[in-house]
Amino acid sequence: MRVLHIGKYFPPYPGGIEYFLADLMAALPQQGVQGAALVHAPHPRGAGPEWRDGSPIYRVPSYGQLLYAPLSPAFPRWLARALDEFRPDLLHLHLPNTSAFWALLLPAARRLPWVVHWHSDVVPSQLRTALRTAYRVYRPLEQALLRHSRRIIVTSPPYLQSSAALQPWRERCAVIPLGLAPERIQAAPSAATSAGLWRGAGLRLLAVGRLTYYKGHEILLQALARLPDAELIIVGDGEFRPRLQALLTRLNLGERAQLLGQTDDARLQALFASCDALCLPSLERTEAFGLVQLEAMCFGKPVIASDIPGSGVGWVVRQAGHGVLVPPGDVAALSAALAALAGDVATRERLGRQGWLRFQELFHIEQVAAQVADLYRGLLAAPD
Repeated sequence: MRVLHIGKYFPPYPGGIEYFLADLMAALPQQGVQGAALVHAPHPRGAGPEWRDGSPIYRVPSYGQLLYAPLSPAFPRWLARALDEFRPDLLHLHLPNTSAFWALLLPAARRLPWVVHWHSDVVPSQLRTALRTAYRVYRPLEQALLRHSRRIIVTSPPYLQSSAALQPWRERCAVIPLGLAPERIQAAPSAATSAGLWRGAGLRLLAVGRLTYYKGHEILLQALARLPDAELIIVGDGEFRPRLQALLTRLNLGERAQLLGQTDDARLQALFASCDALCLPSLERTEAFGLVQLEAMCFGKPVIASDIPGSGVGWVVRQAGHGVLVPPGDVAALSAALAALAGDVATRERLGRQGWLRFQELFHIEQVAAQVADLYRGLLAAPD
């Protein structure tokens, strides 16, 4: 079976969905599925196919982003090329991704069955007016793509139940959680990599994610200001960095909080290995799942996360039993949860052990790939 994945980006471009796609494609050959990926290059120089773990990766030139959507006018030409060269049996479209809409216009793409992987709604954000306006244009194309799909993968039951966009198509939906390959991230950090990461001896908190409007880093910094013995490192970059830096300065957190920016895999592994807990303080359903939670599980670390209505973040915590949930945007509740964990090493260790055990049962990429491959086989065996 040959499957062409249409995604937004692909490693080494950082991102949870990007790493999930790479791990899924590496695991699917064990299920009898050969994959290829058509994604954006984060610059105007296209490349491909390059080969990764035996799979061709086509990287289409792009010219920046508009409201988080890559600007890639050459995408339909590259899609036609990938279809001609790889000759897939079906398309697996990872959304949101405006470039996936080109499949609606290409006869060679329309002749194939489609699986849509619904990673997130394009949330008509209460925090970004421009996104609410843009969604009025996006929605008709989104619905046309869903109408043409044969199956839709949703990453958690709460997200399926709360997604207005998916309501007309619920009979096509199947819930398959995200997963990852633990061997990719569990390399033991060297002493040199681990040295000097943390400045103090108090509670060591880690947050990983793009510095953007829905991630809740401002709430986390305000909670940290109430905990004089805690320390925080935030990994990631984005348009909110100046805003967070100013808040960090205003709260006088310079000795206890670091905006580390992007970092290499070795240092990120060292941070996971040496932190006491991961924080995921996101504010709205744009945070659909929180794949970084699975990374914390692989290192046996507890999670303090926002219980966002209609998101899969809280569902993951409840399934794994590896963390503490707090209301989104609630500084007092977040600081109280952090303070409780700071004084309870036994609870942190218990939550970490539980997370690792549940990861192996529910979120290992091999388990996820087997479910995805079964969905492919059922789709291809079913009459049109």
